Amino acid sequence: MKLIRKVLKLVVLTGLVFGLYLADHYNLFPQRYYTNEELGIDTILSHHDFNENGVDDSLDLLLGARADALQHPTYDDAYYEGGFPPSDIGVCTDVIWRAFREAGYDLREMVDLDIRNRSDAYEIEIRDKNIDFRRVTNLRVFLDTYAYHLTTNPEYTSQWQPGDIVIFGDNTHIGIVSDRRTKDGRVYIIHNGGQPIREEDYLKRAKVSAHYRFNATLLPDEYLIRWSE
Repeated sequence: MKLIRKVLKLVVLTGLVFGLYLADHYNLFPQRYYTNEELGIDTILSHHDFNENGVDDSLDLLLGARADALQHPTYDDAYYEGGFPPSDIGVCTDVIWRAFREAGYDLREMVDLDIRNRSDAYEIEIRDKNIDFRRVTNLRVFLDTYAYHLTTNPEYTSQWQPGDIVIFGDNTHIGIVSDRRTKDGRVYIIHNGGQPIREEDYLKRAKVSAHYRFNATLLPDEYLIRWSE
């Protein structure tokens, strides 16, 4: 009986430790976050307001991504006629086009135009604008050409700014940089991988493969396609 009790205690303790690890790993514990101002970090914006709503494009991207996070869409990568899934459905790339929509851009049409103009760069056999803009690999090709390339090292805290776009792994995941930071200055990421908390300290466990800052001045005028309902 003593042996059984010891084994049971060990199992319970192991389960508790593992549970605490998972809770910390997925940021389930309440966390205090900090702003650029609180940490003495200058905020860098695009100084462009495409939809003329009085909000900088960088902040519109942030706000659009956060609105999607608050909606907490169910993770589902199904194909949708017309391209856009309903607001309660989404994957990581849906965070991106919804962020661009907030800034007034139709990312689906922008990516499709670039694929038509530079098909060799994308290596797409059959073009389909209803899904092409929802693929991380295609967004990387687009951003490689039409965005500023920035550090992939989270320790260079001042170079990570609200509205930046980050690609993770082997072009497998994508998200938007938040205006929230840890006490050490590491930025939160807004993303959808089906995780419980959609705006979180993700860089502590993620491998960054690319980091961009979108600026409309880098695009040809024909690419500046406005969102229309």
